[in-house]
Amino acid sequence: MRKLGLSLLNILLVITVANAQQKRTLDKIAAVVGSSIVLQSDVELQYAQYIVSGQQPNPSIKCLILQNQLTQKLLAQQAVIDSVSVKDDEVDNEVDRRMRSFMQRAGGQDQLEQFLGRSVIQYKDEMRPDIKESLVAQRMRAKITEKVNVTPLDVKNYFDKISKDSIPTYNKEVEVGEIVFQPKLSKEEKEVARQKITDLRERVKKGEDFGTLARIYSQDGSSQQGGDLGFFDRQQMAKEFTANAFKLKAGEISPVFETEFGFHFLQVIERRGEQVHARHIIIIPTITEASLERAHKTADSVYKAMLAVKKFDFSSAAAYYSDDKETKYNGGMMLNAENVQTRTTFIPTDKLDPQVALVVDTMKVGTISKPQLFTEPQTNKKSYKILYLKSAVNAHKANLEQDFSKLKEAAMNDKLNRTIAQWFEKRRKETFIKIDPEYQSCDALKGWLPVASAATPASAQTTTTTTENATTDK
Repeated sequence: MRKLGLSLLNILLVITVANAQQKRTLDKIAAVVGSSIVLQSDVELQYAQYIVSGQQPNPSIKCLILQNQLTQKLLAQQAVIDSVSVKDDEVDNEVDRRMRSFMQRAGGQDQLEQFLGRSVIQYKDEMRPDIKESLVAQRMRAKITEKVNVTPLDVKNYFDKISKDSIPTYNKEVEVGEIVFQPKLSKEEKEVARQKITDLRERVKKGEDFGTLARIYSQDGSSQQGGDLGFFDRQQMAKEFTANAFKLKAGEISPVFETEFGFHFLQVIERRGEQVHARHIIIIPTITEASLERAHKTADSVYKAMLAVKKFDFSSAAAYYSDDKETKYNGGMMLNAENVQTRTTFIPTDKLDPQVALVVDTMKVGTISKPQLFTEPQTNKKSYKILYLKSAVNAHKANLEQDFSKLKEAAMNDKLNRTIAQWFEKRRKETFIKIDPEYQSCDALKGWLPVASAATPASAQTTTTTTENATTDK
């Protein structure tokens, strides 16, 4: 709660200062790149978003914001030439995602609107053009690098060029499997939660405010937004949730239904093609000691059965018994959360869940642990797990034999960065760029400053108008 309080204080401070400055300062052109301009107000808006996202106030970040704006606009201009675009639905989804995050951090919609001095709808309208341009720029960047690849020879050459003093050291890594036994509640144990959600639905049907009840009683992150989930398609939610949401009309309320997460009812706010905007209330059944004991007994029986087999098949056991959907179909093996794209099962021990790391540290390669009770850090859910230590690699200096996949990724990133840098170097030389003197001392913008200034076009001249007397189409 203390961290949240400090965050809200920071937001209030920044927005208060920004609002006060609006009345006495002049908006101006912070930079020109080709046919596009970046206004000082654009930089300030993104800085406000930076603060709302939970970061500490730091005015030097505005240099990086302007650099990102210049990069984005240069890519977006090329995207027009190359016919690269994004769909409106993609933009809407990203706007909604960011807004839900902002509201959650600010403590709800009312608090966010108070801090911003404008409605959420107004703020979304202000964000939308920049978010659309950002998505277009991302797609253009991907197009520039789509043919970049590395061969084994590229990887070797990359590694050979690293000086001996700069060869990275990799921490100890392990491959860890898990079989998860989640406590399962009986119908009778779930009844308290079912009755509570049923009562809440009746209160909504009798006229009580849905959003208020969601804020008070709902048990997930959307409660701070009055249960508002924004727009979603058929693939984003649990199948039971989707089935109810897509058969209702705007304003209608669903019956109570159950998903793997708990008991819900929802109300559709708007239907837009194959997307639905809805809000919900969820009550999560409380795990009982009896259900935990049942999970423990099941885990213990599986553990003993595996010990009885000289060469147990951990992959098959995980697929059959585990309740964790993310690992059971991967042979029970955990994936490196920081490198999911490569689907590597090698995880640095300092990146493991501390509870898992504590158990693994006592194990030998090829062995399984006794069932242990674990608590998920984010959800507080309890479950029993059997862990399997498949392999371990001690800390060492990087080498091609042990670390080819890591070095291949590093070589690929290096080639991608050089490809992008070369593209920008060429485009910057061909494009008119003007940066306001306020930002010309920014280290992040050194490469954007023209070597010699050509005659400044009329459209690039810095103009100022009072905020009260001018409106800018952004």
